[in-house]
Amino acid sequence: MSLIDRSSDAGELAGDGQDKPYVVIGGGPAGLSAGYQLAKAGRKVIVFEADDQVGGIAKTVVDPEGFRFDLGGHRFFTKNKEVNDLWLEIMGDEFLMRPRQSRIFWRGRFLDYPLQGMDVVRKLGPWELLRCGLSYLRAATRKKGEEENLEQWVVNRFGWRLYSHFFKGYTEKVWGVSTTELRAEWAAQRIKGLSFLSAAKAAFFGNGDDEIKSLIDKFQYPRYGPGQMWEMMTERIEAMGGEVRLRTPVERIECEGDRVVAVWAAGERMEAAYTISSLPLQATAKISHPAPPPEVQRAAQGLRYRDFLTVSLVLDGEDLFPDNWIYIHEDGVRVGRIQNFRSWSPWMVPDPTASCVGLEYYCFSGDEVWSMADEDLVALATKELEQLGLAKPGVVRRGYVTRVPLAYPMYDEHYAERVETIRTWLDPLEGFQQVGRNGLHRYNNSDHSMLSALRAVENCLSDCDHDIWAVNVESVYHEHHTDADDYVNPYRKLPGVAQPLDQAA
Repeated sequence: MSLIDRSSDAGELAGDGQDKPYVVIGGGPAGLSAGYQLAKAGRKVIVFEADDQVGGIAKTVVDPEGFRFDLGGHRFFTKNKEVNDLWLEIMGDEFLMRPRQSRIFWRGRFLDYPLQGMDVVRKLGPWELLRCGLSYLRAATRKKGEEENLEQWVVNRFGWRLYSHFFKGYTEKVWGVSTTELRAEWAAQRIKGLSFLSAAKAAFFGNGDDEIKSLIDKFQYPRYGPGQMWEMMTERIEAMGGEVRLRTPVERIECEGDRVVAVWAAGERMEAAYTISSLPLQATAKISHPAPPPEVQRAAQGLRYRDFLTVSLVLDGEDLFPDNWIYIHEDGVRVGRIQNFRSWSPWMVPDPTASCVGLEYYCFSGDEVWSMADEDLVALATKELEQLGLAKPGVVRRGYVTRVPLAYPMYDEHYAERVETIRTWLDPLEGFQQVGRNGLHRYNNSDHSMLSALRAVENCLSDCDHDIWAVNVESVYHEHHTDADDYVNPYRKLPGVAQPLDQAA
């Protein structure tokens, strides 16, 4: 089910001389961004996508009656002007500004998120709030010690009591492992700028100028869901003479010495002027020929991912809650987060007599939840909605299940050394770059995945030598940056690249 069912045959894949195309592997946010920039630069570009629609994890699924489902929830918010300009360039008036509302469902009650001072006092109570404050003071005044895992990182910043209430159980539900197995880098990346004091300040005095990314109160969103962004980008690529070939997985990446020279797709060989790939590192190592050294293969196979599935339910009646989503901090249910699709955009839910929600279940491919029949998952989601007191019995009309493999790269205790081992093989390769979330095994949002692709295009079309692995690591990718920071200039001119269109926000 897709917004636009676009497919094409592989056709003639041979290319030589100056006619060699630039090849992009993967039609998600990173791959399409690379393809778009290459097409704008007048290059012959072909994007290969294995799925029957573009967007990857950021696609929009559409049911036969026009209800739209966002997989994972995609708030379009970035502090990088270059990426924001690109979003506006593609979407124009189809890009809506939406209010953010999220809450935590904890012990049978809702807590506002971002935190609101009086709400925290009412829900936690003065005694528990005092205990959390004292726990924080103990953490703030003691010697920090090691910060190797997520538990140590969070406790040092929030204290043990807040950590045990709001981080430990939910994080372990999401990742399926103990918080002591997850590296501190994940917390440092995903909870940027947020501490007990900054959260308390925002709760009582507001989050002025969106200083803390975790506490933003508005965001942009495509009218018909995130998939609309990638569908429109695909149309732009094709209008400029590029190709996006669906249902065409790349089967082999062919190397000669230290250079990638061709890719194989649909049984045919295509020589490439340059290749940009958003394939998971596991897949890149597996399909490369000749095969990488044994230690690289072992490192790639050792990388771990968390999968998830969404059960989308169409219900009779009004919306169950006004939030974009709610986080379920309850031990008695398996669901981790519930989206309200109308709150993302009213155009997601075409029937005014119905509401539509998506229940997210985090799992590993092949485990009990992942392997359940669709009808059993719909029944489970219906039961848990009722168990949480969010829906009355008998209001669910129908449900749909969408499984998303390799959704979240895991930051376990061995991931960094494994990625470094793979880099020792990849970095010397000429004519090839990895980009995107799984391409770098980095838990990036869409903006950082796109930014990695923009930098890769600059590398292959000019004399730039950006470190793609540093995207979302250097200071510019965090909350505070100045014009002197690297990568900031949104109008860096490339040979033959048209400048961004002027767009009204």
